[in-house]
Amino acid sequence: MKVLVTGSDGFLGRHAARRFTRDGHDVTGVDIKTGHDCRDVYASATRYDIVLHFAAVVGGRATIDNHPLTVAQSLALDAALFDYAVRTKPAHVLYPSSSAAYPVSLQRTDHHRRLRETDINLATPALPDAMYGWVKLTGEQMAARARQCGANIHVIRPMSGYGTDQDTTYPFGAFVERARRKTDPFPIWGTGLQVRDWVHVDDITDTIAAAIDQDVPHPVNVGTGIPTDFLTLARLVSQAHGYRPRLDPQPTQPTGVAWRVADITNQIHTPRVDLLDGINRTR
Repeated sequence: MKVLVTGSDGFLGRHAARRFTRDGHDVTGVDIKTGHDCRDVYASATRYDIVLHFAAVVGGRATIDNHPLTVAQSLALDAALFDYAVRTKPAHVLYPSSSAAYPVSLQRTDHHRRLRETDINLATPALPDAMYGWVKLTGEQMAARARQCGANIHVIRPMSGYGTDQDTTYPFGAFVERARRKTDPFPIWGTGLQVRDWVHVDDITDTIAAAIDQDVPHPVNVGTGIPTDFLTLARLVSQAHGYRPRLDPQPTQPTGVAWRVADITNQIHTPRVDLLDGINRTR
Protein backbone atom coordinates (compact mmCIF):
# COMPACT_ATOMS: atom_id res chain seq x y z
CA MET A 1 0.00 0.00 0.00
CA LYS A 2 0.96 3.64 -0.41
CA VAL A 3 1.58 5.02 3.07
CA LEU A 4 2.04 8.67 4.06
CA VAL A 5 3.80 9.34 7.37
CA THR A 6 3.78 12.97 8.49
CA GLY A 7 6.19 14.06 11.20
CA SER A 8 8.38 11.25 9.89
CA ASP A 9 11.54 12.59 11.56
CA GLY A 10 9.94 12.64 15.00
CA PHE A 11 10.06 9.84 17.56
CA LEU A 12 6.81 8.06 16.72
CA GLY A 13 6.92 9.04 13.06
CA ARG A 14 10.30 7.52 12.29
CA HIS A 15 9.48 4.29 14.14
CA ALA A 16 6.15 3.99 12.31
CA ALA A 17 7.85 4.67 8.97
CA ARG A 18 10.39 1.92 9.65
CA ARG A 19 7.66 -0.51 10.73
CA PHE A 20 5.51 0.00 7.63
CA THR A 21 8.54 -0.06 5.34
CA ARG A 22 9.61 -3.35 6.92
CA ASP A 23 6.11 -4.69 6.27
CA GLY A 24 6.60 -4.07 2.57
CA HIS A 25 4.60 -0.88 2.06
CA ASP A 26 5.59 2.07 -0.13
CA VAL A 27 6.22 4.73 2.53
CA THR A 28 6.49 8.47 1.89
CA GLY A 29 7.79 10.54 4.81
CA VAL A 30 7.05 14.24 5.25
CA ASP A 31 8.56 16.41 7.97
CA ILE A 32 8.95 20.16 8.46
CA LYS A 33 12.52 19.54 9.64
CA THR A 34 13.45 18.60 6.08
CA GLY A 35 11.49 21.48 4.57
CA HIS A 36 8.30 19.59 3.74
CA ASP A 37 5.11 20.88 5.34
CA CYS A 38 2.39 18.24 5.69
CA ARG A 39 -0.22 20.91 4.92
CA ASP A 40 1.10 21.09 1.36
CA VAL A 41 0.35 17.39 0.94
CA TYR A 42 -3.01 17.72 2.66
CA ALA A 43 -3.94 20.58 0.31
CA SER A 44 -3.33 18.35 -2.71
CA ALA A 45 -5.47 15.64 -4.28
CA THR A 46 -2.76 12.98 -3.97
CA ARG A 47 -4.34 9.90 -2.47
CA TYR A 48 -2.66 7.44 -0.12
CA ASP A 49 -4.00 4.12 1.10
CA ILE A 50 -2.83 4.76 4.67
CA VAL A 51 -2.11 8.09 6.38
CA LEU A 52 -0.23 8.09 9.69
CA HIS A 53 -0.46 11.60 11.12
CA PHE A 54 2.37 12.41 13.54
CA ALA A 55 2.97 16.01 12.44
CA ALA A 56 2.65 18.19 15.54
CA VAL A 57 4.31 20.93 17.52
CA VAL A 58 6.12 18.76 20.04
CA GLY A 59 8.06 19.11 23.26
CA GLY A 60 8.17 17.71 26.76
CA ARG A 61 6.41 18.85 29.90
CA ALA A 62 8.20 22.20 29.86
CA THR A 63 6.66 23.03 26.49
CA ILE A 64 3.22 21.82 27.57
CA ASP A 65 3.22 23.91 30.74
CA ASN A 66 5.17 26.97 29.65
CA HIS A 67 4.22 27.43 25.99
CA PRO A 68 0.54 26.48 25.62
CA LEU A 69 -0.11 28.62 22.54
CA THR A 70 2.83 26.99 20.79
CA VAL A 71 1.27 23.60 21.52
CA ALA A 72 -2.06 24.86 20.16
CA GLN A 73 -0.54 25.33 16.70
CA SER A 74 -0.97 21.59 16.19
CA LEU A 75 -4.69 22.23 15.73
CA ALA A 76 -4.02 23.69 12.28
CA LEU A 77 -2.17 20.52 11.26
CA ASP A 78 -4.97 18.30 12.57
CA ALA A 79 -7.66 20.34 10.81
CA ALA A 80 -5.75 20.05 7.52
CA LEU A 81 -5.50 16.27 8.01
CA PHE A 82 -9.21 15.76 8.51
CA ASP A 83 -10.15 18.01 5.60
CA TYR A 84 -7.80 15.92 3.42
CA ALA A 85 -9.23 12.66 4.78
CA VAL A 86 -12.79 13.66 3.95
CA ARG A 87 -11.80 14.81 0.44
CA THR A 88 -9.55 11.94 -0.63
CA LYS A 89 -10.89 9.05 1.48
CA PRO A 90 -7.75 7.04 2.29
CA ALA A 91 -8.52 3.46 3.26
CA HIS A 92 -7.12 4.15 6.74
CA VAL A 93 -6.15 7.29 8.67
CA LEU A 94 -4.34 7.00 12.01
CA TYR A 95 -4.81 9.87 14.46
CA PRO A 96 -2.63 9.66 17.59
CA SER A 97 -4.51 11.26 20.43
CA SER A 98 -3.01 11.07 23.92
CA SER A 99 -3.61 9.98 27.50
CA ALA A 100 -3.47 13.74 28.22
CA ALA A 101 -7.01 13.91 26.81
CA TYR A 102 -8.37 12.06 29.86
CA PRO A 103 -10.01 14.03 32.70
CA VAL A 104 -7.48 15.26 35.24
CA SER A 105 -10.10 14.59 37.94
CA LEU A 106 -9.30 10.88 37.51
CA GLN A 107 -5.54 11.40 37.83
CA ARG A 108 -5.12 13.05 41.22
CA THR A 109 -3.09 11.84 44.19
CA ASP A 110 -6.24 11.44 46.27
CA HIS A 111 -8.45 10.08 43.49
CA HIS A 112 -7.23 7.98 40.59
CA ARG A 113 -7.84 4.75 38.74
CA ARG A 114 -6.87 3.11 35.48
CA LEU A 115 -8.20 5.18 32.62
CA ARG A 116 -10.89 3.62 30.41
CA GLU A 117 -11.64 4.67 26.86
CA THR A 118 -15.19 5.49 27.95
CA ASP A 119 -13.87 8.08 30.43
CA ILE A 120 -13.84 10.52 27.51
CA ASN A 121 -17.28 11.65 26.39
CA LEU A 122 -16.94 13.93 23.39
CA ALA A 123 -20.47 15.25 23.93
CA THR A 124 -19.59 16.50 27.42
CA PRO A 125 -15.79 16.60 27.68
CA ALA A 126 -14.22 16.99 31.11
CA LEU A 127 -11.11 19.05 31.84
CA PRO A 128 -8.06 17.38 30.23
CA ASP A 129 -4.37 17.88 30.98
CA ALA A 130 -3.41 21.42 29.93
CA MET A 131 -3.60 22.89 26.42
CA TYR A 132 -2.05 19.72 25.00
CA GLY A 133 -5.00 17.73 26.30
CA TRP A 134 -7.44 20.21 24.73
CA VAL A 135 -5.63 19.92 21.40
CA LYS A 136 -6.00 16.14 21.46
CA LEU A 137 -9.63 16.30 22.57
CA THR A 138 -10.34 18.70 19.73
CA GLY A 139 -8.54 16.34 17.36
CA GLU A 140 -10.78 13.52 18.53
CA GLN A 141 -13.83 15.72 17.96
CA MET A 142 -12.67 16.39 14.40
CA ALA A 143 -11.95 12.69 13.90
CA ALA A 144 -15.50 11.82 14.94
CA ARG A 145 -16.94 14.38 12.49
CA ALA A 146 -14.68 13.08 9.72
CA ARG A 147 -15.95 9.56 10.33
CA GLN A 148 -19.49 10.85 9.97
CA CYS A 149 -18.44 12.23 6.57
CA GLY A 150 -17.16 8.84 5.44
CA ALA A 151 -13.47 8.99 6.37
CA ASN A 152 -12.06 5.89 8.05
CA ILE A 153 -10.24 7.24 11.12
CA HIS A 154 -8.50 5.17 13.80
CA VAL A 155 -7.72 6.88 17.12
CA ILE A 156 -5.17 5.66 19.63
CA ARG A 157 -4.41 7.08 23.08
CA PRO A 158 -0.81 6.22 24.01
CA MET A 159 0.31 6.45 27.60
CA SER A 160 3.96 7.39 28.27
CA GLY A 161 5.74 6.17 25.17
CA TYR A 162 9.49 5.59 25.34
CA GLY A 163 12.37 4.08 23.42
CA THR A 164 16.13 4.01 23.02
CA ASP A 165 16.34 7.02 20.70
CA GLN A 166 13.84 9.29 22.43
CA ASP A 167 14.60 13.00 22.64
CA THR A 168 15.93 14.35 25.94
CA THR A 169 13.00 16.77 26.26
CA TYR A 170 10.99 13.73 27.40
CA PRO A 171 11.53 12.01 30.76
CA PHE A 172 12.79 8.66 29.54
CA GLY A 173 15.22 10.18 27.06
CA ALA A 174 16.46 12.62 29.68
CA PHE A 175 16.93 9.84 32.26
CA VAL A 176 18.92 7.71 29.81
CA GLU A 177 21.17 10.64 28.91
CA ARG A 178 21.84 11.37 32.60
CA ALA A 179 22.61 7.71 33.26
CA ARG A 180 25.01 7.51 30.33
CA ARG A 181 26.88 10.52 31.75
CA LYS A 182 26.73 9.01 35.26
CA THR A 183 25.05 12.17 36.57
CA ASP A 184 25.11 12.31 40.37
CA PRO A 185 22.99 13.64 41.97
CA PHE A 186 20.30 12.58 39.50
CA PRO A 187 17.68 15.35 39.01
CA ILE A 188 14.01 14.34 38.74
CA TRP A 189 11.34 16.91 37.97
CA GLY A 190 8.58 16.94 40.57
CA THR A 191 8.54 14.87 43.72
CA GLY A 192 9.35 11.74 41.75
CA LEU A 193 6.19 10.11 43.10
CA GLN A 194 4.14 10.89 40.00
CA VAL A 195 3.12 7.64 38.31
CA ARG A 196 3.04 6.76 34.63
CA ASP A 197 2.32 3.77 32.39
CA TRP A 198 5.50 3.30 30.32
CA VAL A 199 4.84 1.69 26.93
CA HIS A 200 7.63 0.93 24.45
CA VAL A 201 7.51 2.53 21.01
CA ASP A 202 7.58 -0.92 19.36
CA ASP A 203 4.31 -1.73 21.10
CA ILE A 204 2.83 1.58 19.99
CA THR A 205 3.67 0.87 16.35
CA ASP A 206 2.37 -2.70 16.72
CA THR A 207 -0.90 -1.27 18.04
CA ILE A 208 -1.11 1.10 15.08
CA ALA A 209 -0.68 -1.82 12.69
CA ALA A 210 -3.32 -3.79 14.60
CA ALA A 211 -5.79 -0.89 14.50
CA ILE A 212 -5.44 -0.80 10.72
CA ASP A 213 -5.45 -4.57 10.21
CA GLN A 214 -8.52 -4.98 12.44
CA ASP A 215 -10.17 -1.81 11.10
CA VAL A 216 -10.89 -0.63 14.65
CA PRO A 217 -13.57 2.10 14.63
CA HIS A 218 -13.25 3.34 18.22
CA PRO A 219 -10.43 4.92 20.29
CA VAL A 220 -8.10 2.47 22.02
CA ASN A 221 -5.60 2.85 24.84
CA VAL A 222 -1.97 1.95 24.26
CA GLY A 223 -0.34 0.98 27.53
CA THR A 224 0.71 -1.83 29.82
CA GLY A 225 -1.58 -1.16 32.78
CA ILE A 226 1.50 -1.21 35.04
CA PRO A 227 2.12 1.83 37.30
CA THR A 228 5.74 2.99 37.74
CA ASP A 229 6.74 6.20 39.46
CA PHE A 230 9.60 8.44 38.37
CA LEU A 231 11.82 7.56 41.33
CA THR A 232 11.60 3.89 40.41
CA LEU A 233 12.26 4.66 36.75
CA ALA A 234 15.37 6.65 37.68
CA ARG A 235 16.68 3.81 39.85
CA LEU A 236 16.11 1.22 37.14
CA VAL A 237 17.75 3.32 34.42
CA SER A 238 20.78 4.24 36.52
CA GLN A 239 21.26 0.64 37.71
CA ALA A 240 21.15 -0.58 34.12
CA HIS A 241 24.01 1.81 33.40
CA GLY A 242 26.07 0.57 36.30
CA TYR A 243 25.75 3.08 39.12
CA ARG A 244 23.52 4.21 42.00
CA PRO A 245 23.27 7.99 42.18
CA ARG A 246 21.55 10.09 44.81
CA LEU A 247 18.12 10.94 43.45
CA ASP A 248 17.32 14.64 43.51
CA PRO A 249 13.57 15.43 43.24
CA GLN A 250 12.80 19.00 42.12
CA PRO A 251 9.22 19.81 43.16
CA THR A 252 9.22 23.29 41.58
CA GLN A 253 9.72 21.90 38.07
CA PRO A 254 6.78 20.92 35.79
CA THR A 255 5.32 17.56 36.79
CA GLY A 256 1.95 16.95 35.14
CA VAL A 257 -0.74 14.84 36.77
CA ALA A 258 -0.13 12.59 39.77
CA TRP A 259 -1.23 9.19 38.44
CA ARG A 260 -1.80 8.11 34.81
CA VAL A 261 -2.18 4.42 33.95
CA ALA A 262 -4.25 2.70 31.25
CA ASP A 263 -7.09 0.28 31.64
CA ILE A 264 -6.06 -2.30 29.03
CA THR A 265 -9.28 -4.32 28.97
CA ASN A 266 -9.96 -3.33 25.36
CA GLN A 267 -6.39 -3.53 24.09
CA ILE A 268 -5.95 -4.77 20.52
CA HIS A 269 -2.27 -5.66 20.96
CA THR A 270 -0.61 -7.24 23.98
CA PRO A 271 2.64 -5.39 24.80
CA ARG A 272 5.78 -7.46 24.18
CA VAL A 273 8.45 -5.16 25.64
CA ASP A 274 8.45 -4.84 29.41
CA LEU A 275 10.05 -1.85 31.09
CA LEU A 276 13.23 -3.62 32.20
CA ASP A 277 13.77 -4.93 28.69
CA GLY A 278 13.20 -1.47 27.24
CA ILE A 279 15.68 0.05 29.68
CA ASN A 280 18.29 -2.61 29.00
CA ARG A 281 18.12 -1.81 25.29
CA THR A 282 19.56 1.62 26.07
CA ARG A 283 22.89 0.26 27.35
